[in-house]
Amino acid sequence: MQKIALLVLVMLYAGRTQAQNTTDTTSVYQTDKTQEMEEVVISSTRSSRTIKDIPTRVEFIAGEELDEKANMKPGDIRMVLSESTGIQVQTTSATSANASIRIQGLDGRYTQILKDGFPLYSGASSGLGLLQIPPLDLKQVEVIKGAASTLYGGGAIAGLVNLISKTPKDEQELKFHLNGTSAGGFDANGFYSKKFGKTGATIFAAHNRNAAYDPAGIDFSAIPKFERFTFNPRFFVYPSENTTISLGVNTAFENRIGGDMHFIKNKNETGHTYFEKNKTERVSTQFLFDHIFGKHEHFIVKNSVSYFNRKLTTPGYIFNGTQYSTFTEASYANHGDKLEWIAGANLWTDQFKEKALITGPKRDYNLNTLGAFAQNTWKAADWMHVETGLRADYVIDYGLAFLPRISALLKLSPALTSRIGGGMGYKAPTIFTEESERIQYQGVLGIDKDKNRLEHSYGGNWDVNYQTMLFNDRLSLSINQLFFYTYITKPLILKPTGNAAYRFENINGHIDTRGTETNLKLGYSDFKLFLGYTYTDARISENGRHQQNFLTPKHRINSVLFYEVEEKWKAGLEAYYFSKQQLSDGKTGREYVILGFMVERLWERFSIYINFENFLDARQTRFDNIYTGSIATPTFRDIYAPLDGFVFNGGIKINL
Repeated sequence: MQKIALLVLVMLYAGRTQAQNTTDTTSVYQTDKTQEMEEVVISSTRSSRTIKDIPTRVEFIAGEELDEKANMKPGDIRMVLSESTGIQVQTTSATSANASIRIQGLDGRYTQILKDGFPLYSGASSGLGLLQIPPLDLKQVEVIKGAASTLYGGGAIAGLVNLISKTPKDEQELKFHLNGTSAGGFDANGFYSKKFGKTGATIFAAHNRNAAYDPAGIDFSAIPKFERFTFNPRFFVYPSENTTISLGVNTAFENRIGGDMHFIKNKNETGHTYFEKNKTERVSTQFLFDHIFGKHEHFIVKNSVSYFNRKLTTPGYIFNGTQYSTFTEASYANHGDKLEWIAGANLWTDQFKEKALITGPKRDYNLNTLGAFAQNTWKAADWMHVETGLRADYVIDYGLAFLPRISALLKLSPALTSRIGGGMGYKAPTIFTEESERIQYQGVLGIDKDKNRLEHSYGGNWDVNYQTMLFNDRLSLSINQLFFYTYITKPLILKPTGNAAYRFENINGHIDTRGTETNLKLGYSDFKLFLGYTYTDARISENGRHQQNFLTPKHRINSVLFYEVEEKWKAGLEAYYFSKQQLSDGKTGREYVILGFMVERLWERFSIYINFENFLDARQTRFDNIYTGSIATPTFRDIYAPLDGFVFNGGIKINL
């Protein structure tokens, strides 16, 4: 009866706009539901075709939808991603709130996060990545689920998330966003962009901070104390109407400390000595040269240089390392009406250097990859588009990886479309995984290039999308049904070796994940209703033994009801249901429901809002414990539910 009551509650309550409301649609409706909006162009596929003509299944979040998500968490992109079907933001530290993104039940290392197509958040720099990317300067967020390695190389086994930045327009854009929370948080974000004839610029700056917050009263921080500064300038030159040159810099500097509340507040009490400090410095450049020649040909050169340093300190232990990485790519595209070709080559270098440890060997590595790729999109008929691709990567010390991929779009009728596709992927071994992050890399041995090898995968997905207008065009209806499967051979797993040490091994077995995603969208007058269901069956098989992948709810339900009076009011209710999860200590985490409410009042140049997040106060510390042992030497358990509980926030957005 309890589970039935929870499910009914989820269906009755609803909330804010989320990613799936624009998932893979062939038409995107305006507020009045009678006219189509302008065509949406997707950057991640590198195609000139709009979303309705792309064979690859792409989900995107843009415009007002992205703006509304910034109301809930303006300091980072966790809320942008966590409310989508098939995507889970997994907490990897109980006290510092570090998190990774999982797609369709696979660990975070199998998802590639890009900024404008640049791999700026991989390897060591993936640590704390989601917590250091504010959404205000983003134009849209694009998500491809399943193998997407043809264009972007290793790491995109579960999928990729591409964060697309805003570019300058003739009309000036100047925005400020101030936000405060009941948990002691404060965010101040500003964005400016303008095009000046043959030049242009965008500038984003942010200051985010939070006090240590312990809603459970257990003396451990659910939200750490942190302070972060972000500055992202980007400059554009347009030598001709066919040429664009841009150069940008992304920076983030943060100090973060979680752990015992007495220690954080400098009370120096006996027995209250546990802490986790993170000091990070992130600087990366983005260079782009884009030239159009002929009738529909493009030549593009990209380059990025990245520096990331992280010093992680806990009692008696320090992890201090620096990542230096570069990415260079040249590509050519011919965007014909019938055939479209994209081909290119790239060089990706990734070097990690660790400062000398008191005991044990350093875990330095050099991971360098040479790659070449080609992709073709063929309009075989008005009702069928086919996309094929092939990539070859040579990973020094690990060998060659071939990555074929194919997908097809079938336009069965004006209202009914279907996409089917599959491909292969790979992941090069590093020590930066969810498993090692949970134990703060203590006792983790370095990768052994003579014993460890590439993880290889194959997988596919198939979806059906139906859209129509009902009752004299007064009601819009959209249904999307997705089926997915991914198989990873000889995955890299962290294994204890004795003497408090751990070693990564390619196990004799596999990881496979299968499931479905169902999304329903209804629009009537000023109301929108979104319903989503995800079924995920993720399993690890080793030496013939099978078990469920840890921290993966089999069932999840999203429900959203949104009300909007254009340029005056926005209001919504939300509900999310998470089923039980298998934990690594052999226990099972209980099911729970999260409810939320948000309202915003808009005027011509500014708006004010208030958001009540998780107002039923669902948190793991209410129905389960998060650590064993003493408070001075805790052993933290898996975190499968929120820790911060009910938090409300409010703010003002100014548009000059």
